[in-house]
Amino acid sequence: MFIYNLIVRLYALVILIASVKKTKAKQWVAGRKNWRSELKKEADKLQMQKRIWVHCASYGEFEQGRPLIEAIKKKHPDYVIVLSFFSPSGYEAFKNWDGADLICYLPLDTRSNAKDFIEIIKPKTVVFIKYEFWLNFLFRLQKLKIPTFLVSAVFKAHHPFFRWYGSIFRRSLKTFTELFIQDEASAKLLESIGITNFEICGDTRFDRVVEIKNNFDSITFFEEFCKNKKVIVAGSTWSKDEELLIKVFQKLNYPDLKLIFAPHNIDSKSIQNLEQLLSKNKIPYQLYSQQKVDNSKNILIVNAMGLLNKLYHYANVTYIGGGFNSGIHNCLEPAVYLKPVVFYGGDDFHKYNEAIDLLEMKAAKNVSNESEAQQAFLHFLNDTNEIKIVEEKLKSYFDKNSGTTEKVMGYIKWSH
Repeated sequence: MFIYNLIVRLYALVILIASVKKTKAKQWVAGRKNWRSELKKEADKLQMQKRIWVHCASYGEFEQGRPLIEAIKKKHPDYVIVLSFFSPSGYEAFKNWDGADLICYLPLDTRSNAKDFIEIIKPKTVVFIKYEFWLNFLFRLQKLKIPTFLVSAVFKAHHPFFRWYGSIFRRSLKTFTELFIQDEASAKLLESIGITNFEICGDTRFDRVVEIKNNFDSITFFEEFCKNKKVIVAGSTWSKDEELLIKVFQKLNYPDLKLIFAPHNIDSKSIQNLEQLLSKNKIPYQLYSQQKVDNSKNILIVNAMGLLNKLYHYANVTYIGGGFNSGIHNCLEPAVYLKPVVFYGGDDFHKYNEAIDLLEMKAAKNVSNESEAQQAFLHFLNDTNEIKIVEEKLKSYFDKNSGTTEKVMGYIKWSH
């Protein structure tokens, strides 16, 4: 634990230094300032009913955990939900969400922080989503005999649990009352290190994206922009994704083809960089924020939050960003609309079960250069028969994988 605690503190020091220039790092630091007094003030406002603490690392994990939180609230409306985030991208987006009674940052994982945080919020049950293994918190929860669950977890051979140096992390797996994992491959890995406290339940993200699709409402602006033309929707893009897509768009030379960018970051600097890139290539574009459709411009930049999961409805083919950076983003969001997916995944796509599944169904293509991307887009734009087959496979895929939330709700004894 000494080395782990040292790494945690070094991480905090790096964030502190980065906060001088980086907005997210500054938010990370500011959000934890005087956290004990601020958290106690908010916790004291809560009634002393049963408190469920749900922790999500960031935005994506919240979307994964949201169906479960909503199911708890629906089944047990008298329960109090405490929702914590590690990353500013999650906290800032959902700090005012009305589905939880208290929303906060998770403090740095030290022994004293874990002891004080748990004492303040007094959880009766704790749920961590997917990839959260904060050792001091987990060992404290185990010591206090508080039932703790990990939901929608997926394990890969490169994770520290299965490495020579991973003994402390292997110990952490035994702190959980139950691990609700996504697949058989994860089960085999856990069994290989003697872990048996798990159930294969699937991924709650399927329930979330199906719910979004089922509650879809059309958006007039996008209806007018697309107007029955062929459309590529590029979601969660970073600068290198955008450079690739602009080069490919110019080479496609496809009549009346529309391209919609929904960048991962929509701060003024990121949007300006994309605008400059388009201007440099002499490509006309329009901004969603202008709220006036110009049919002479075939490229749209969506510089607003919360629209991407609806945008995919209007696509003929989609591109998922992130592959040039930390990893490809959520492929399920476009796939639930039965849309084919293109992504730059490198060798890292193997980390994502849904990416592997989509490739096997031929509902996605992993590209590594402009030429491959051009061919992938043309394939999905032109091959009508192939698209029909893809749609049928995707429909079966979501029918098969939905219902994880209900399974998890059935396993956990919420009323203990």
